[in-house]
Amino acid sequence: MATRTKKTATAGETEVEETATAETATAETEAKKPAARKKTAAKKKTAKKKAAAKKTAAKKASSRRKGGDGALATVEASAEEAEDTETPRRGKGPHYLVVVESPAKAKTIKKYLGSGYTVKASVGHILDLPKSKMGVDIEHDFEPQYEVIKGKEKVLGELKKAAQGVDKVFLATDPDREGEAIAWHIHQQLGHENAYRVMFNEITKKAIQEAIAQPRQLSQENYDSQQTRRILDRLVGYQISPLLWKKVRRGLSAGRVQSVAVRLICEREDEIKAFVPQEYWTLDALLEGPAGPPPFKAKLSKVDGKKADLKDRASTETLVEELKSAAFVVSKVDKRERRRNAPAPFITSKLQQEAANRLHFTAKKTMALAQRLYEGVPLGEEGQTALITYMRTDSTRLSDDAVTAVRGFIGTTYGADYVPEAPVVYRTKKGAQDAHEAIRPTSLEYPPSKVKPYFDSMNDDMAADMFRLYELIWNRFVACQMMPAVYDQTSAEITAGRALFRASGSTLKFPGYLAVYGASLTPEEEAAQEKARAAGEDTDEDGVGELPSLNDGDKLGLQKLLDEQHFTQPPPRFSEATLVKELEERGIGRPSTYAAILSTIQEKKYVEKLEGRFRPTDLGVICNELLVKHFPHELDAAFTASMEEKLDQISEGEANWKAVLKDFYAPFKETLEKAEAEMRDVKREEIKTDVACEKCGNVMVIKWGKMGHFLACSNYPECKNTKDFKRDAEGKIVIIEEETTDEKCENCGKPMVVKRGRFGRFLACSGYPECKTSKPISIGVSCPDCKQGYLTERRSGRGKIFFGCNRYPDCKFAAWDRPLPESCPSCQSPYLLQKYSKRDGPYVACPNKECDYRRQIVEPEAAAANGSTASSAA
Repeated sequence: MATRTKKTATAGETEVEETATAETATAETEAKKPAARKKTAAKKKTAKKKAAAKKTAAKKASSRRKGGDGALATVEASAEEAEDTETPRRGKGPHYLVVVESPAKAKTIKKYLGSGYTVKASVGHILDLPKSKMGVDIEHDFEPQYEVIKGKEKVLGELKKAAQGVDKVFLATDPDREGEAIAWHIHQQLGHENAYRVMFNEITKKAIQEAIAQPRQLSQENYDSQQTRRILDRLVGYQISPLLWKKVRRGLSAGRVQSVAVRLICEREDEIKAFVPQEYWTLDALLEGPAGPPPFKAKLSKVDGKKADLKDRASTETLVEELKSAAFVVSKVDKRERRRNAPAPFITSKLQQEAANRLHFTAKKTMALAQRLYEGVPLGEEGQTALITYMRTDSTRLSDDAVTAVRGFIGTTYGADYVPEAPVVYRTKKGAQDAHEAIRPTSLEYPPSKVKPYFDSMNDDMAADMFRLYELIWNRFVACQMMPAVYDQTSAEITAGRALFRASGSTLKFPGYLAVYGASLTPEEEAAQEKARAAGEDTDEDGVGELPSLNDGDKLGLQKLLDEQHFTQPPPRFSEATLVKELEERGIGRPSTYAAILSTIQEKKYVEKLEGRFRPTDLGVICNELLVKHFPHELDAAFTASMEEKLDQISEGEANWKAVLKDFYAPFKETLEKAEAEMRDVKREEIKTDVACEKCGNVMVIKWGKMGHFLACSNYPECKNTKDFKRDAEGKIVIIEEETTDEKCENCGKPMVVKRGRFGRFLACSGYPECKTSKPISIGVSCPDCKQGYLTERRSGRGKIFFGCNRYPDCKFAAWDRPLPESCPSCQSPYLLQKYSKRDGPYVACPNKECDYRRQIVEPEAAAANGSTASSAA
């Protein structure tokens, strides 16, 4: 366990003077005086005087550096000077070592520090708990047993070498609890008596130099909080995971947070399966105002003074017949201004959600791109330049300097009308750590239009997406300090017999923040509208466009009544954006963990993403059932959120980390022991069926294997017959027959059949196990690279389908989108790609980036469904 360093740095630290003392100058002058003595004696005397002078100067300079005032040097230097040397130069004043996490960040920071500084990267953690064992001594107050991470010995050796002889070590790891833990471990390994923690929210010259001038001591509380999280995860993961290995399948893992995320997805799937659609009808009237065309639409709101509730065709048609002869009269007109306020600047979760909605990025990709923007990208002569502030934050707070700068930018770029009278302040949610600012550009000197050419010139596959994310962050930051958008909204109530209709329309009067951020709804606005619609309320967005001029008492002409049948829909499956939103709202995890959670549950095959939505796999369903049954407390979302609160209390000095672990572990140990004895053994479980084996006549049983549930002969190992199966709507077993092909086995001549394995579908000889010939399945497209092989459907190690050449590794062609055996009508590319986007659905596009050929895919079932449920009455 690390202890605090007792040396402190005072707030009013002063710059070290690098001038020689008068005594030093005198000594050196005396050493150079000519004398009529023998050369040998003169040289000896001069050398002695020089040595004494240097010793005196060094002592005085050292006393200034290490004196009670704790002074720090602020050495200015250009980028060229900063990169002049990799190690501190001795004999030219004080030298300092700055340790950061990533080499890219080190390169950027080095620009802003002088030649007296060496900047080194730890490349993340250098110590961690061992992988081969738990590494936590439960019997001795949960003492962690850290060891140097394999492969980091060289990095640690370089840090130790760089720290030798420097005056101070500045630990500038990321400004969060994990960064604090890395800083502690580096401090322990270096053992330097003058080590300080420096933190900055952005990598700019001003922020770096201010942080260096105002260092602080390492935070014991933040370190304890992060260490407690790590130990909690280890206690849960390293004791529940072996249980899953024993009962389900080797290689599985359970996590304090990841398993709760899987539970949310499984519970949503259960809701969808249990959902019973309810029929309902809507009725609109197409009306014409006193001035004539164009007509406008009004929506049925009330019948007999109560909320309209049309449940079936009969009641709807009765009302339609009644309204055909009714007079439609305007009973009330309401005109008002509606304001749409700008969204808050980005926090981590909102950045992930908006990047998923607008850019279709995964949370993992969003954070990887943001990390690079934070660490710095090459901007021509300016060199490596950081473009955004720290990207792991749950605070919407902005610095006064940033707000002042952006208000000036808005006034200059868009005009004074777009600048609010006072800066807009956003409320940070309850429970937020508020350690950092919101995510924003580091400087308004780098608008997207200015930096785009640098991104375009990068030899980097991720450059285009990096720029798109930067543009999104820029636009959101500028928009958050702009005036609201203003709409002129008109709504009218129209009576017709015992029915009341409502019509609304709106036009944009003043764009406000929409001038920079666009009119797309934010996740918060979408959620508010969904909630309003679920409650049967009209939303502001229901009326788009202008209504004709209407006045109270106007009689309207009925052109048509439009009645339409609908069915209630189950709750939607989680997308990346909505799952992050759910985790955030429930207090599960922290900004830095969302992307890792989503990646882990997919890599472990607990869930899969189909058309942008998460579904649990059979493996995920089984593991979730076992864990929820035997660890109901630990896998409860509320319990997980309460643990996050306790970690916050530790970081604030309000709770003791060992006490928190003891309170957790005592009941957990009892639950674990009970689960080991009572959890069902899925691996050895055999469920009898009424299906007979066609080879030997014995009963088939349901077993569990690497590919999920399957049917196997109960007479195994004498009979090795197996079958895939599914269940029908009534739950009965339906055998999935092997898909036969016309292709013959090249070795024995028997028909080839389609099988599925770890990496997807493949062809195998029907004479197995006597003949074990197998080969990949062609998708009907010749390989465009080697021109010899054919493309096959394959599955990556993480379970994602891709398409590659059957001649791999001789030919390494691969594509994530399905190639189609069609040539492009525009550029004659030998194949096209079938793609999918959340916004446009499925479509076909040319793989040639210089060709813009594209066409939508109209699915017959969807086209037929579009017109099957609507009817109208004149």
